Amino acid sequence: STTEKPILLQNIADAEAFVSGAEVAVIGFFQEPQSAEASQFRLAAGRIPEVPFGLSTSPAVLSHYGVSANTVTLFRGVDNDRRDLDMNTEDVDSEKMIRFVRINELRLVTEYNPVTAIGVMQSSLQFNLLLITDKMSPKHPERMRKFRAAAELFKGKILFILLDSNLKSNEKVVSYFQLKKSQLPALAIFHTPDDEQDVMTVDEISIKRVQDFCNNFIQ
Repeated sequence: STTEKPILLQNIADAEAFVSGAEVAVIGFFQEPQSAEASQFRLAAGRIPEVPFGLSTSPAVLSHYGVSANTVTLFRGVDNDRRDLDMNTEDVDSEKMIRFVRINELRLVTEYNPVTAIGVMQSSLQFNLLLITDKMSPKHPERMRKFRAAAELFKGKILFILLDSNLKSNEKVVSYFQLKKSQLPALAIFHTPDDEQDVMTVDEISIKRVQDFCNNFIQ
């Protein structure tokens, strides 16, 4: 097939531009572009259309990122972190690669579900801010636009998370913050090392309101 995915990254400049151009980017580092591992990587890339995948066999690029061949690395901007999946130590197929990406693809605003929950727990950011809201609400797109704009201001400091109150799997989280459905939407912030938390019910979200709530809690 002549698809553009994954993009071949020939040199360090290509790779750096590729990584910095997306909230989440995945690069497969291989010695041999036609290897069995590389073909599993291509399969995974085709199944996750919204995440950019790159592939590099350049020794200079591998050395720049400090990886050995047969490594899949996910880069993310939200906490300037990366995660490596080493295929030399275990048997990795496209399914495992897809799961690896789905767990670790934290974004400027990450939608919470049983899979992303794992990545959220493993993030290096110690502050998490949840917007607990009904995604079906007609006000949802506007709320998200403002929540996302506020997230830009705290990039690298606070992980912004969207929690859909309609999902049965999220009921535990809502009750953890001692909220009832009638009190939603709400903002909940917590500090992971000591479980310190604060909750605010909000009818309307403004960037300033989110900003003040976060700043007061951090102080």
